[in-house]
Amino acid sequence: MRDGVWLHAVARDLEPGAVDGLAGVAGGAVRTVAAGALAAAVCPVDLAEFGEEALRRNLEDLAWLDRAARAHHAVVAALAREHAVVPARLATVYHDDAGVREMLRQRREELEAVLDRVGGRAEWGVKMYAEPPASPPDEPNGPAAGRPGTAYLERRRARLTADDVWRQRAAEGAEATHQALAADAAAARRHPPQDHRLSGRSETMVLNGAYLVDRSRAGPFADLVAAQAARHAELRLELTGPWPPYSFTSTEPAPP
Repeated sequence: MRDGVWLHAVARDLEPGAVDGLAGVAGGAVRTVAAGALAAAVCPVDLAEFGEEALRRNLEDLAWLDRAARAHHAVVAALAREHAVVPARLATVYHDDAGVREMLRQRREELEAVLDRVGGRAEWGVKMYAEPPASPPDEPNGPAAGRPGTAYLERRRARLTADDVWRQRAAEGAEATHQALAADAAAARRHPPQDHRLSGRSETMVLNGAYLVDRSRAGPFADLVAAQAARHAELRLELTGPWPPYSFTSTEPAPP
């Protein structure tokens, strides 16, 4: 076995006991590697499976990727319940502790700034879905109804018009909702909407937002989401969280 080091997250003033009982991606015990006030939560991995070439193969294996992502998130989420954290990018692997310490020293100012930004806050996700009009427009009346070609063109034009109206209303609802939620959050991000295979929903996703919210305002923020859902009753809102601040850590520790 060639030992490597998988990086889960970086925190400040993280006592070694804070990771007691946590298991990392390969099942090994999570421990800390410190440099000054910063500490990294890491776990041992076998470079035969987690080295650069092996990772390229494994990241294309959806079952492997799912297991690794879940184990990685479990550690990050456990730490985030009590500490401000900078989650590491998935599959950030170092050869040894010295590489982790060097990263902490080199990126100290950036990491400290991120920790200051996310301290006392959590990420909440809000997704908005719109159901396309399902029923076709009514058959045209009048003289055109007796001409199949003309009738078809009118039905087609009516369908396109209905689709345009639906898309416009959905876009306006998503934008209004995002602006209202962003105004109540410390920071906000709009991610690209997920397709149906990822969302698991038949509706079209029109908003995939992330919001960094003070933990003391979790209740009022949820109330605001509910108010937006009532205001846009033709759309469906989904609130998830609290999450570690994955969307708000622009500094991502990465190996050299």
